[in-house]
Amino acid sequence: LERATGPPGTARARPDGPVERPVITQNSGSRLSVQVPSRPGMIHGRFQPFHNGHLAYLLGAAARCDELYVGITNPDPTRVRPDPLDPLRHLPESNPFTYAERQLFVKAAAAGAGLDLARLHAVPFPVNEPELWPAYVPAGATQYIRLFSDWGRAKQERFAAAGYEVVVLDEGGAKEVSGTDVRAGLRAGDPAAWQPLVPAGVARLLESTGAAERLAAAGRLATATSAAAWLR
Repeated sequence: LERATGPPGTARARPDGPVERPVITQNSGSRLSVQVPSRPGMIHGRFQPFHNGHLAYLLGAAARCDELYVGITNPDPTRVRPDPLDPLRHLPESNPFTYAERQLFVKAAAAGAGLDLARLHAVPFPVNEPELWPAYVPAGATQYIRLFSDWGRAKQERFAAAGYEVVVLDEGGAKEVSGTDVRAGLRAGDPAAWQPLVPAGVARLLESTGAAERLAAAGRLATATSAAAWLR
């Protein structure tokens, strides 16, 4: 998220594309100013919660754009839709954190990584409703994705079909951290199982909000409800 430095009028080379030319304008005081075109980019995820894999994703995209939009998917629990390519992502137990909490996770992780928060924007993103994307995605934004599953490949195809430039980060890499593992560690009340998997700022937020106790209580309730259903 840092602009390239150099003398006025220097062209900036995109890491993944052609050279971008600066725009030279003249204001009313007859002074020339150089405006380098902005390169908006976007990443997206449920961030339930935001973990170290998400941070690597964020940093990879941030290195390639000037303004980064972090799309938080499933922002409205009443509009979550099942998808056969990722059959667990819509379940309540897979989405324990609110949109507001996840927005704080993103900002805490980005701040801890030293990114300029003035150029990072956490926004809601209804990933399952392409007809709504223009209302949430800035014009000309590049969609940065990571391919770890059929769901990731489906997103790649859907973004391309909608006319967005799509850049795959870490193609061929393996998924090293799972939100499922983080949530399991929280439910088990085992800090050693989940704290190493998330950025320090996110860990502090999870601890200060009693996330482990909350997820453990929700798990006990789900178990009791399931048991009661079998006894009917």
